[in-house]
Parts: sequence; C-alpha cells; structure tokens
Amino acid sequence: MTSNHFQSAINFDVIIIGGGAAGLSAALWCDELGLKALLLEEKGELGGQLLWTHNAIKNHLGIEANNGHELCDIFLKQIERRNFTIKLSCEIDEIDLDEKTVLLKSGDRFFAKAVIIATGVSRRKLNIAGEEKFKNKGIIESGKRDQDLVKEKNVAVIGGGDAAFENALILAETASEVILIHRSKDFRARTEFVEQAKRHPKIKILTNSIAQKIIGNERVEAVELKHAQTNKTQILPVEAILIRVGVEPNTKLLRGKLDLDENGYVKINQNCETNIKRIFAVGDAANPLAPTVSSAVGMGATAVKVIFALLKF
Repeated sequence: MTSNHFQSAINFDVIIIGGGAAGLSAALWCDELGLKALLLEEKGELGGQLLWTHNAIKNHLGIEANNGHELCDIFLKQIERRNFTIKLSCEIDEIDLDEKTVLLKSGDRFFAKAVIIATGVSRRKLNIAGEEKFKNKGIIESGKRDQDLVKEKNVAVIGGGDAAFENALILAETASEVILIHRSKDFRARTEFVEQAKRHPKIKILTNSIAQKIIGNERVEAVELKHAQTNKTQILPVEAILIRVGVEPNTKLLRGKLDLDENGYVKINQNCETNIKRIFAVGDAANPLAPTVSSAVGMGATAVKVIFALLKF
C-alpha cells in the first residue's frame, strides 16, 4: 500500500473517490482482483465517518469495536499489505465522468477505466447564527465522547431522529437536564428511543420548536427558539448544545453530471452502477435507506467485482 509518497503513474484501472469503509473495501477488492487502483481522500487520514462514530459498533458481522476509530484501525491493518495507491489531503477541482478523468486542485490529473464514488455523507448543519462561532465552545460533537464535559450542566439536543434521542439518553447520564428540541410534533426516531426519553426524569422534550440563534459570549449560554405555529420566540438557557438534524450526501461535485435523487443521493442499480457507463457509487452517498458499515463494505466489493467482469470481457 502506497501512501502520501505518490507514484508518477496517472493511468489506473479504477479511481476510488473517498476513503471510508466503502472506499477501503473497494480498494482491497481491486488488489484482490489485480486491478490497479488509486484511492483519493480529501481529509488527511482514512476512515470517513468511522472517525466520528464514538458509540460501540456491535452489528458488523465478524467484528465488534468500542468505536469507529477502533474499527478503522482494524480495517487499516488489514489493508496495509495490499497493493494500491492512496493520495490523502487532495481536493478535486473537476471530474469528467464520461472521460473517467479527475483533476485535482494541485494540478494533478488522473485517468481510469472506471470510477467509484465513495464520498459518504456529512452531518447537516442548522446554518444559524452562532453555530460556527461556538463550535467546541459549548457546541459538542458526540454524546458518548463529551459526557464528562456536560456533567451537571443543562444541555440542548436539537433533532428528532434516532441519533438525537440516542444522544439525549447518553447525555442524561451525566447532565443536570437534557432538553430535546424538535421542529415538528412527529419524530423520525424509533418508538423505543422516544418512549425511553419520555420516561426519563432528566429529559424534557420541546416540539414545534425551531432553533433560530445560539447565544453567548465566550461560550454557549442559550439558544433562541421560535414556535413553529405561533412564531413566538423564547430564550432557553443552556450550557451545551448537540446538533443532530440528519446527514446529507457529499455529492455537490456531481450535481448536473450524474443522476441524483431529490436529496442528492446517487441513484444506482443492484450492481452499484450509475446512469453513466463504468461510473459506480457505493456506501452512504448512494444508500440513504441502509447506511451501515456492513452495507458500505458489501457495496465496495460488489462494485469492484462488476468492474472486473466488465474489464475482463
């Protein structure tokens, strides 16, 4: 496996864009089948969403891990003797899907016979005042990781899905009070999570409440809310905020070039093929209904097996 010491070759059988579980699986299978592969990763390290998964992972068949970092280390150890090329900290300037070429901001240009999109998803932001200002100054990243930071404090969790409720329950173990704020009266979360939260003595649920602004001086001190029906505002004093309002696919670069659904996810068939010949998409960027480590790994393998068959015949 070659890392930042990049090879001079610019022609590959497969270019893989994204170094999370799906991309790593695709790279492993390229080596397994003798395909010359280049893996491009925007960040300075491999792992993708595994790097911000702080809860235990117990549902990936064959491996259990205390968190995403641990599982990522297992994956990286497995591929370290595999033969494919990695380029980290690279930003794509342009991609020509018909010609199968990728141009980086650095000026490097790479060609391939097939391209695999494995760009994953990012956490959706509220895009309100104070969200960037108070990052790591009261806006926390993970209920599991940041439990000790909120000990005996009032915490707001914004969101209405599984992640919001799960994190509210985790934070309630140490916080004085957890206020779960959701913009409507209906929740996307599993009933079991909602019922647990409703029964918890330290969790309060505010529905029809829209976060308008995060307030504070040096750190978070409050959040301004607007009622969805009455438009009345209130200032809710809190010392920490966790935002869990879903995710969005990292597919901006592909808009207008590839068939995407209304939410920006890549449309694929059962073989992970897109509407453009020899362009594939794997992992969460193409799988809004089952975004798991297991499905990402399987999709990476599927795409490469199909590419191998296409290139062989």
